[in-house]
Amino acid sequence: MGKDKLAKFEENNSFPNVFQPAFLHEEQNSFPMKGLWDESFFKNGQDITLEIGCGKGEYTVELAKVNAKRNFIGIDKKGARLWRGAKTSNDSNMKNVAFLRVQIDWIEKCFGQNEVDEIWITFPDPQLKKSKARKRLTSPMFLKRYANIMKLGGIIHLKTDNLVLFDYTLAIIESEKHQLIEKHNDIYSNQSLLNSPIRNIQTFYEKMFVDQGIAIHYLKFRL
Repeated sequence: MGKDKLAKFEENNSFPNVFQPAFLHEEQNSFPMKGLWDESFFKNGQDITLEIGCGKGEYTVELAKVNAKRNFIGIDKKGARLWRGAKTSNDSNMKNVAFLRVQIDWIEKCFGQNEVDEIWITFPDPQLKKSKARKRLTSPMFLKRYANIMKLGGIIHLKTDNLVLFDYTLAIIESEKHQLIEKHNDIYSNQSLLNSPIRNIQTFYEKMFVDQGIAIHYLKFRL
């Protein structure tokens, strides 16, 4: 492991808004913060938004900047990735941002029922092999997990460059009878989104895709 990664891991340990529960086995107990994120950390009574697979955390941070009356938690299993967002938010003394280093499979161990108001899924691995379809972050298996932690009427957003994942998610929304709220095949060709955070806030990978002329797809739906 490189020195740079080790330094980031060490600095993550010093950040008050980085949480790294050590789940080693499925049967282990839940994270102590489960159901208590506002009471124990944010302490402001605001709704909580998750970014799943947050990578470097830039989307989480930028969303938090323009939504001061909402709390944001970026989730990723790679500590060296989320270090960037954690450092930026700490250096800026942002009080409505946290980061959680954990596998998405264990999300129900980390959040209680009705604790989450909104979820963003930004440029996840599309898991293109049919045998891996259940691992897609919009598969019925994962949507059931999200439903167990979300408030009634909570919103899910998907941004992806992958048309297969986009079409797959649309099919799941229809077959599972979820409520489709908004659909855009190419957000950067839609002038109605010109001043929307859907366009104005970009992830690291999104910027690369846009520079390459790759269409970015977006879905907004309610379970």
